[in-house]
Amino acid sequence: MNTKKLTFSALLIAIGVFTGTMIYIPVGVAKCFPVQHSINVLAGVLLGPRYSVAIAFCISLLRNILGTGSLLAFPGSMIGAYLAGMLYEKRGNIMNALTGEVVGTGIIGALISYPIAKFILGKKIAALFYVAPFLISSLGGAIIAFSILKIFSHNLFLKKFNKV
Repeated sequence: MNTKKLTFSALLIAIGVFTGTMIYIPVGVAKCFPVQHSINVLAGVLLGPRYSVAIAFCISLLRNILGTGSLLAFPGSMIGAYLAGMLYEKRGNIMNALTGEVVGTGIIGALISYPIAKFILGKKIAALFYVAPFLISSLGGAIIAFSILKIFSHNLFLKKFNKV
């Protein structure tokens, strides 16, 4: 295991859990969390799909254990993280990672959250109810991640990070 990747993963998990207690947008049973989406894109671009999914899972698990998360965080964050990392790995383009996050979380994750909300949480809400808030949250997070990655690319951080 690469120590640098493991350390950076731990840092992203800490940021995700810490900010998850303060920065979220409540929408019904869902808690929209733009910082999570930023982390998904950053992890996908800098660490790859495996690490990004593991980071998303750890943040979701810890937030649920601490009582600051929702079960809906699992499908939304993990699918978006995987698609962001996979599309970046295949295409090498940051815009593909952003698209993967928005489609993965905002559409696919939102639709997969419906059965969890209905059968596990007992909420009687239409499936498409989750798409709009998940899309807005993931789009906001993708914009934040794009800004951070743009700064990194100007400082040559991306090239240095991937070389070490």
